Amino acid sequence: MPIFDSTQAIQASFAKHNYIADDKLATALRLVMALQKPLLVEGPAGVGKTASAKVLADVLGTKLIRLQCYEGLDTSTALYEWNYPKQMLHIRLTENSGESLKDREAAIFSEEFLLRRPLLEAISQLDKPPVLLIDEIDRADEEFEAFLLELLGEFQVTIPELGTLKAKNRPYVILTSNRIRELSDALRRRCLYLWQAYPSFDKEVSIIQTHLPDINEQLARQIAGFMQHLRDMHFNKVPGVAESLDWAQALVSLHQGKLDMTIIEATLGTILKDQEDWDLFHSQQKTLEHVLQTYES
Repeated sequence: MPIFDSTQAIQASFAKHNYIADDKLATALRLVMALQKPLLVEGPAGVGKTASAKVLADVLGTKLIRLQCYEGLDTSTALYEWNYPKQMLHIRLTENSGESLKDREAAIFSEEFLLRRPLLEAISQLDKPPVLLIDEIDRADEEFEAFLLELLGEFQVTIPELGTLKAKNRPYVILTSNRIRELSDALRRRCLYLWQAYPSFDKEVSIIQTHLPDINEQLARQIAGFMQHLRDMHFNKVPGVAESLDWAQALVSLHQGKLDMTIIEATLGTILKDQEDWDLFHSQQKTLEHVLQTYES
């Protein structure tokens, strides 16, 4: 596993995996590894928050364990469950084995019958620390957030039938949030913090060229400039970097060397995913044509 002694080393390693990490992200990730504290990354959808955790796991050569949060997520789904069908089968198969009922009950509550969900899996890794991605924590309920706070403090879990399981290798933890709801002060204090905004024009051009090395430079600049303008409009679903890359790939596959309103209209579904947003786009067509001209050279 590489040891990063500088932010530049992290940036270089991420660049090899087609991820442009700025100084703030690289510094935050360096501190995650040095201080062994979770990192809370907030920002709009589609700016690469989730991807940064995936690339970190690739760079470190370790396992990525992802917990996708949603409303109603409970601790059993996130932590562990008992394999009930397997337990019942074992009981039936050992009915005439001569074992006592107590021994048979003890057997079915052993690790053989334990289903490790993401959080327990993350603290059970023995060879090297994994990257634990807790994705969209703002979608989970406050009760789950409170449970998570306790887990992130101790990195241990008590299972009544097995005792306390403590992490031998503390995972590197990345939490992401799109700010659907406000997170508690207690969780924020537990974590390092990073706000990941939409990229600047120059950075977005670099991202597009990194992912599509053969793209026409003028087209890359037009895409980045056009997207910068779209993000200033009041769309219901603002297009992120993911949409920029989808759009760029679509245009390259259609052998387009530059943008015009005809091809934008034909490929609009790669960047805008809401009917009201389409209507708003069409209402601003004259302005958008002028934006295109700005990035023609």
